[in-house]
Amino acid sequence: MMNIVACEKVTKGFSEKNLFDNITFHIDEGEKVGLIGVNGTGKSTLLKLIAGLETPDSGLITVNSHACVQYLPQNPNFDDQATVLEEVFRGSLPVMKSLREYEIALERLQHEGQNQVLQDKLIALSAKVDEADGWQLESEAKTILTKLGIGNFSAVMGTLSGGQRKRVALATSLIQPCDLLILDEPTNHIDFTAVMWLEQYLNSRKGALLMITHDRYFLDRVVQRMLELDKGVLYSYVGNYSRFLELKAEREEQQAATLEKKQNLLRRDLAWIRRGAQARSTKQKARIERFEALQGDTKEIGRDELSLQSQASRLGRTIIEIEGLSKSFDGVPVIQDFSYIVLRNDRVGIVGLNGRGKSTLLNLIAGKIVPDAGTIHIGQTGKVGYFSQENQELDESLRVIEYIQQEAHYVKAADGTLISAAQMLERFLFPRLLQWTPIAKLSGGEKRRLYLLKILMAAPNVLLLDEPTNDLDIQTLTILEDYLSGFDGAIIAVSHDRYFLDKIAKRLFVLEGKGSIVPYAGNFSDYEETYCAESEPVTKPKADSSRTQSRPKVLKFTFKEQREYDVIEESIEAAEGEIAVVEQQMADAAQDAGRLQVLCGELNQAKAKLETLMERWTYLADLAERIQKSRS
Repeated sequence: MMNIVACEKVTKGFSEKNLFDNITFHIDEGEKVGLIGVNGTGKSTLLKLIAGLETPDSGLITVNSHACVQYLPQNPNFDDQATVLEEVFRGSLPVMKSLREYEIALERLQHEGQNQVLQDKLIALSAKVDEADGWQLESEAKTILTKLGIGNFSAVMGTLSGGQRKRVALATSLIQPCDLLILDEPTNHIDFTAVMWLEQYLNSRKGALLMITHDRYFLDRVVQRMLELDKGVLYSYVGNYSRFLELKAEREEQQAATLEKKQNLLRRDLAWIRRGAQARSTKQKARIERFEALQGDTKEIGRDELSLQSQASRLGRTIIEIEGLSKSFDGVPVIQDFSYIVLRNDRVGIVGLNGRGKSTLLNLIAGKIVPDAGTIHIGQTGKVGYFSQENQELDESLRVIEYIQQEAHYVKAADGTLISAAQMLERFLFPRLLQWTPIAKLSGGEKRRLYLLKILMAAPNVLLLDEPTNDLDIQTLTILEDYLSGFDGAIIAVSHDRYFLDKIAKRLFVLEGKGSIVPYAGNFSDYEETYCAESEPVTKPKADSSRTQSRPKVLKFTFKEQREYDVIEESIEAAEGEIAVVEQQMADAAQDAGRLQVLCGELNQAKAKLETLMERWTYLADLAERIQKSRS
């Protein structure tokens, strides 16, 4: 099996902070690898090193000369003037250049009208795309964009929201032919239906994959190997996330046993040193040197843990009462006639496709925006803590501890004892040395963790959480989930993280569009099992009605799409016929195990073919409907 990337004794640091030291690993062709670690340990930096965007301080990173690497950063750059399709076809491969030039020429022709020069250019570019078999890439690009909730392919990038732009960037990375796909937090800013589709897409993709994600179900279902960056050391575990947890526990148990032996030896040597040994002889010198080495080597093993059962402010009988709540934007209803009484220990998850109004509902409850109709009454003892998607502006000149002490110097624990700001920071994975670091030097994930801790330091009794899992590492999420499990108050959370929702939610508000909010008693897995098969498919494009299109485009099939649409129902019937034939053959060969095994493989292939055709038919039929509406 061919190595795609090999890293040998790689070291990297910034100013006084050393991220990792002498790490060695490799990624083979077709291998799917997940990278995890606490924010600030250097995960994103390691991806940039492999992508060739940064250089190591020492060591060697070798990328196979025949391998193509595609990288999606957390904060990608965009051409604000490009359309969605033009942006997706951004790339150095000749077929991508031809497709991008074709889309630009087509946009100009539709904008400017009849132009023989442009028509000739389109014909020439069309021939180039034909020669490179690029129309399949165009078709795949449109399918991926639709799956990710981007239905307006001619929308200009500068008019899209931040979440939409990041989804376009994800589509851009997925469409590029490559041997190694590197993704930094690909599940941020996409809803749960798109996350489930992305799981299936990456599982069926043949190339190698290296990704950072905090989505534990996603890791469990996609990756075959886990890499963990912990205190500058890289650990490798064969298996998915569940297997990683088992193997890490075994490793830490072994290290704990080794540590205990070292500590016993250290205590004996310490007693000997205190008896006044003089370093005159070679033997005594060796023993003193061993003592000093043991001192340096004896450090805490295992992950930092947090016991954050702080005491929430007292809650009265009335917490939050919502009655007849409605909100529209540009005449489009987002929340319509919604009523609910928040109970003392409510655990509510808010779910729905992007653009359905999840954050709007939280902003209404928090008083950030005013409803068109209805009332929200917060009881006299209600103290709301609101963790929004966008961090409040942090004064980056402040040191970490100064920022937390602005909120409180102490917080009262559940047993009544006082915990200092420094102790809280340490429990929240900010060691004493880091507490005196200016905020400007923190990573994006560390800043988000700090912002979350400040909200918790205020001891709220109602928590509103808007996508709390975005940009937080798994260890911090585990800490947060542990805190929320003992939280004495109400929690209402918007999240696309299925694992997080399963851990904290006992009830869901499902936003189904046109202002409808449907309550569901249970966690996300309960809802997924019961309703997701019947819910609106992610393939349905969503119109960006709130965005002004500066360059309108006549909606129509391409020649290839029209030809495909004309015959796709026949293709589906043929595929269904193939399945029926194979199933009959399996029934006939019930006693022939060898034959059954071969037929089982053929059946799986036939079903996969039918599924692909059905997905394509869904897209084309929807496009045909929109074309018809645009003409009427």
